[in-house]
Amino acid sequence: MTTLAIDLGGTKLAAALVDSELNIIERREAMTRAGQNPDALQACLTELVAPLALRAQRVAIASTGIIENGMLTAINPENLGGLAHFPLVEVLTRLTHLPCIAVNDAQAAAWAEYHALTVEARDMVFLTVSTGVGGGIVSNGQLLVGAGGLAGHLGHTLADPNGPRCGCGRRGCVEAIASGRGIAAAAQGELAGCDAKTIFARAAQGDPQANALVQRSAQTLARLIADAKAATDCQCVVIGGSVGLATGYLPLVKEFLAQEPDIYHPQLFAAHYQHNAGLLGAARLAQEAMP
Repeated sequence: MTTLAIDLGGTKLAAALVDSELNIIERREAMTRAGQNPDALQACLTELVAPLALRAQRVAIASTGIIENGMLTAINPENLGGLAHFPLVEVLTRLTHLPCIAVNDAQAAAWAEYHALTVEARDMVFLTVSTGVGGGIVSNGQLLVGAGGLAGHLGHTLADPNGPRCGCGRRGCVEAIASGRGIAAAAQGELAGCDAKTIFARAAQGDPQANALVQRSAQTLARLIADAKAATDCQCVVIGGSVGLATGYLPLVKEFLAQEPDIYHPQLFAAHYQHNAGLLGAARLAQEAMP
């Protein structure tokens, strides 16, 4: 059976046809145009999936935010332009006339990356550093979702009680510091208004402020990894996302993690499926739920 897999992120929206062997047959991408209006998100979804839906037998959605009973709730509404509640499964079922499941994007990516591991592990944490910071936990070979869909939202753990206020309402979350949005928000002077991609480019050119911002993000993530090891005793942590996979970022995280006591050192890997992890994880979960 062919799955129409959809990955709804804070910046980009991707859709792909995925076969039973988890090969991507065709992939499309667009900017996420949620704004403050759910109709804008529905229109964007319609435009993206319509050319693919007739060739699929089921739909699997991986989305930023909390997924509960098919409803999307953005834990950090800023990442979806203020979108608070959206009937994701209902909308996609109506658009495609196909059976549909939805899961958090980092949870989906964690499931895909767990099955791609080249080391033996029953406990793994996946962290995606992108527009926001998301996470997924596999414990004893099982993906943790949680009664309310919150499991794995490690980006909203505390990094600095005096840090910037996060869009979720807490102060000093990892996401508010380490994410692409957090990096950009902290930029001052001639870097003010620059996005994370530009700041990474400036850091590569030796700009002191840009380099400090990237290091601050990497150090914050390294501390989160140590916390995740303490909480889950995971054997490995897989890093994905546009920031997490940026050139030079993972080695920097490893340098900062090396400053923590040895007991807090899981193995670190870059995401095997890179930017398709959410799509493929959602497709795998759909295969398991709707064989």
